[in-house]
Amino acid sequence: MVASFRNLVVWQKAMELAVSLYAATARLPRDERFGMAAQLQRAAVSVPSNIAEGHSRASQREFAQFLSVALGSLAEAGTQVELAGRLRLLDEATVVDLNERAEHLRAMLLNLLSSVRDRTAIRDGEPPEYLTEQNT
Repeated sequence: MVASFRNLVVWQKAMELAVSLYAATARLPRDERFGMAAQLQRAAVSVPSNIAEGHSRASQREFAQFLSVALGSLAEAGTQVELAGRLRLLDEATVVDLNERAEHLRAMLLNLLSSVRDRTAIRDGEPPEYLTEQNT
């Protein structure tokens, strides 16, 4: 396992996306500072924070749970970006860029989550998910 969460590429990408989301909220109208901007910032911070916290936990099962929470926060941020675009609070190019980056991060998180769950299952004596009959 990687010694520090800071060495996880998925955490690094989540941090980059959080910085970009913060930059996007700076362009929102002033009257959205305590509404959408604050909510989007909380969701943005939650993604890398949950990756880091989960990685620092004692078990792979806990890590998997925190990765699931990070995925939920990423979906929340994506929904808020989409809404900001529909309300024309963010320009289309920014929305497209943020959505593409979020989708790439989502794929990375899903891959890591699958790997962590497989390691947990093997440790518990169960075959990995991709080797069970229901998935064939």
